[in-house]
Amino acid sequence: VQLQASGGGPVQAGGSLRLSCAASGRSFSSYAMGWFRQAPGKDREFVATINWSGTSTSYVDSVKGRFSIARDNTRNTAYLQMNSLKPEDTAVYYCAAARGGIYYRSSTSYDYWGQGTLVTVSS
Repeated sequence: VQLQASGGGPVQAGGSLRLSCAASGRSFSSYAMGWFRQAPGKDREFVATINWSGTSTSYVDSVKGRFSIARDNTRNTAYLQMNSLKPEDTAVYYCAAARGGIYYRSSTSYDYWGQGTLVTVSS
């Protein structure tokens, strides 16, 4: 599976962005998908994950109520809708795919990673 993340860019605090993660290869619907982010000088952190069917999701506490993860298995694409963005959301955002289909919060559970897309939130 190859993953291509897109949709990042500059945005003012309070604004919104939608990230997309397009997957190539077979069996996208059998993978759990996740979004992670890495801010300058910090470790990569979990943001959100969704199971293979889109029926179960999980989020890091700092984005609950503001971010929403979704997927469209007919388009082989996962999404991260980000609302009410804050400067502390500034980071490179990565999408990832995990075999097994159940959602995962740990980066070590993921088998494939996209190249990252930069989100910059200004105050």
